[in-house]
Amino acid sequence: MDEAGPGVQLATRLERLPGVGSTRAAKLARLGLETVRDALMHFPRDYRDFTGGHRLNDLVEGTHASLAGTIQDAALRTTARGRSMLAVQVLTDEGPVRCVWFNMPFLAGRFTVGRRLVVAGQPRGNGTAWEFSHPEVRWLDDDEDASPVEWLAIYPLTDGVQQSHVRMAVQAALDLAADRLEESLPEQILATKGLLPIAEAIRSLHRPASQEALEAARRRFVYQELLMLQLALRLHRGRQDHQQAAPPIDIDSRLDHRIKALFPHPFTAAQARVCEEIAADMRKPMPMNRLLQGDVGSGKTAVAAYCMLATAATAIPPQADASAEPPPRFQAAIMAPTELLARQHYQTLTALLAERGSELEVGLLVGGQPAAVRRKLLNRIAAGDIQLVVGTQALICSEAAFAHLGLVVIDEQHRFGVLQRALLRQGGSDPHMLVMTATPIPRTVAHAVYGDLDISVIDELPPGRQPVATYRVGAEQIDQWWDFFRRKLREGRQGYVVVPTVDESGRDVASISSAFESLANGELEAFRLGLLHGRMKPDRKAGIMADFRAGRFDVLVATSVIEVGIDVPQATLMTILDAEAFGLAQLHQLRGRVARGRVQGICGAVSEATATPAPRIEAFVSTSDGFALAEQDLLLRGPGDILGSRQSGAPPLYLADLLRDGSVVAEARRDALDIFTADPTLHDPAYDRLKRVLLGRWGKTLNLGLETVG
Repeated sequence: MDEAGPGVQLATRLERLPGVGSTRAAKLARLGLETVRDALMHFPRDYRDFTGGHRLNDLVEGTHASLAGTIQDAALRTTARGRSMLAVQVLTDEGPVRCVWFNMPFLAGRFTVGRRLVVAGQPRGNGTAWEFSHPEVRWLDDDEDASPVEWLAIYPLTDGVQQSHVRMAVQAALDLAADRLEESLPEQILATKGLLPIAEAIRSLHRPASQEALEAARRRFVYQELLMLQLALRLHRGRQDHQQAAPPIDIDSRLDHRIKALFPHPFTAAQARVCEEIAADMRKPMPMNRLLQGDVGSGKTAVAAYCMLATAATAIPPQADASAEPPPRFQAAIMAPTELLARQHYQTLTALLAERGSELEVGLLVGGQPAAVRRKLLNRIAAGDIQLVVGTQALICSEAAFAHLGLVVIDEQHRFGVLQRALLRQGGSDPHMLVMTATPIPRTVAHAVYGDLDISVIDELPPGRQPVATYRVGAEQIDQWWDFFRRKLREGRQGYVVVPTVDESGRDVASISSAFESLANGELEAFRLGLLHGRMKPDRKAGIMADFRAGRFDVLVATSVIEVGIDVPQATLMTILDAEAFGLAQLHQLRGRVARGRVQGICGAVSEATATPAPRIEAFVSTSDGFALAEQDLLLRGPGDILGSRQSGAPPLYLADLLRDGSVVAEARRDALDIFTADPTLHDPAYDRLKRVLLGRWGKTLNLGLETVG
């Protein structure tokens, strides 16, 4: 009755499987495939139709088809242009087809007369015959059926590993051990969702009998993967809520009006709505965990300052320190990914408080400070004398100890993941947490990646803020562009020239040193130029930015160190050299530096000749909507490792595509919430296997704290 075969378990080493052996197993280990379970869970990345079941008379030019036949003739010759051409005549049941390969003479020895094969590709008519150019080939044994499966799986590979190696191991694992896979989803979920059982699904994923079977198998595993992820994030959040207590910060209407009066401009409706969402969270005695998304220039920093000021204006209840006079206040900290951005936040808060002569004090914690200055600052933070702390993430996490930390704001969330956020919990202090990103994320992706956070979106720009006029500048237009750039500088504007790299390198991109020298002695020799890059000492960078802000430079030549947080309203011109070297999101962030004032910003992305296709640059030029660009960025590069170890310390997704499977993300999120609400510790025995798989995949990464089962 056991179909798995004697002695073969999921933990069996691959070398023990028939047809694999130690040599192939050593190669498969390079892919991380060592056991039968590894082979079963190595999902295909694509499929090819290799049935050989199409009919010659039904072929349509340009439409994929596969034909089975026997090699009738094979000839290798050199064309008049000096290229080698391998021409192979394949005889099918309905007549011959011709297959050709150019500049691949090494293939000739494989095509021997009488050998059976399946060729697959897009046919084209050539006179009265059909021809395949560079078709894919599946070799057939003498007695092999030409169409054993509808689709042939194409697996991820690495150097030295061939498709045949992986297929042999996977097929042996399927035949001997597919039924040993334990079903992790409860019967009720399988039934209500109409999902395939795991053994049937794994067979259909590797050897689909039809397109319908493949889709059903894929849906089962995509749903399982996303449900596990959403449930893990929900359990992580529930563990925080259950174990941690945060100080309630009551932002009433009086405090709300007092703080908003400090700002030079009224809040937009979107900013006001987000402030209300945050205030509702901060009134609760459990930590707020909220992600604030907003496009460049939408006013996220103002919202962060509002929350910090409200926290610092709130006195600690007398029972906490009854002897203090006046009563101490809660502290708020904002952490930035760069020192330049930290200094920008410090200046913003200092300017707001200076207008009203507030007794609140702001402290700046960045690199390069003298040891005595930093030690005094850290002591005053620990004593609670400084209520508002601004600094880089590394320093605040590693050095600062707070007396009464009530709120932490993390700027640029994409550089600070789930595990890093957990590091901020200091003993009994459980602050509210607001994380911000100026890199918009499609909502379904945000739900998947930041499922442990509630999400707020600022979806409008302040009045009078105009979209940046953006142009692609081809090599043939560069002189005309510099004429335009100089004319705008003479009108009194300031500008940036952004360069991809600091040092000369083998890449064909401008370096900051050569670009600065070239511009200073060429296109911009009549103007005052400043130079800024990330390898400069902090004081030097701060001084250059202060000079630029004061108008002592006309143009700042810089690397992407200016990508976030730089706010110089009079700087409304930008030239991005070698724009292809930047990512789409990064280009959008850079463009945001010239969208800070009332005058419309202008940005030129210098790239190859405009006749050369450049999808990323074309997308950048076509829209200034950051959310639309985020969607386009995912389409161009794929989700990749958006949830991988670089992002949050978590394993990458195996099969789910966060863009294509957006509806499944939403469904899994709802179902995970229902399961968690009904059984927050997964105590029901029906969840035993689900819990075991969940802990194996996510337990350590997210510190889920569930008891193991069985």
